[in-house]
Amino acid sequence: MPTWSAAQYLKFGDERTRPSRDLVARIEVAQPARVIDLGCGPGNSTEVLAERWPAAEITGLDNSRRMIEAARAAHPERRWLEADVAAWAAEEGGATFDVVFSNAALQWLPDHASLLPRLMRRVAPGGALAFQMPAHDAPAHCLMRSLAEARALRVADWHSHDPAFYYDVLAAGCARVDLWETEYQHVMAGAEGIVEWYRGTGLRPFLDALGTDVERERFTVEFLEGMRQAYPKRADGRVLFPFRRVFAIACRD
Repeated sequence: MPTWSAAQYLKFGDERTRPSRDLVARIEVAQPARVIDLGCGPGNSTEVLAERWPAAEITGLDNSRRMIEAARAAHPERRWLEADVAAWAAEEGGATFDVVFSNAALQWLPDHASLLPRLMRRVAPGGALAFQMPAHDAPAHCLMRSLAEARALRVADWHSHDPAFYYDVLAAGCARVDLWETEYQHVMAGAEGIVEWYRGTGLRPFLDALGTDVERERFTVEFLEGMRQAYPKRADGRVLFPFRRVFAIACRD
């Protein structure tokens, strides 16, 4: 599994939290009693859930001990679980939640055609499964794969699909499915900012797969050069960093 740093992830905390706010705003569950945040990371998305539903019992779950420790340090009064999302979804007779939420985490898990129905079984009647994840077809993602192939690196790919895929998987067992895509235009001081962004997420599996710091530095330098070409400076010297995400809310009767 990739190694995660809460501090690195939160360098762009506002930008990373905005999609979770956009997702939470469209969940039509009025007064949920129990809410769980799957892949909660350092708890920034969990805080958004707590702001929306302050009376709810809210649980954050993540498989990274570092992330859970950071979340618990910030909010020791909340319930935090160090666990794997897929294993949690597969539990027989597990507790149900009025809102099962995931912000930019499910892309790390394979076989969404099987995973999402399992997650729906953890949704209480009248509740909702709500998730968003990056669409992994941007120049940055393609370059990471290309650099890995040139080095014969065996790195597990991300898993995300188009909205039609998620509709087909979810519609049969749901009262309603809400799907959309948003492309955020992040403004960066330069291509170096894009590299720092991915150091906290998508670059982690690639860097962890390399054997030495020298190899990791060389990979990062080549990635930076590619980002400078893919994302040129604007007239004011800054860089626009488009980032497309897929959103879904599936509601139970």
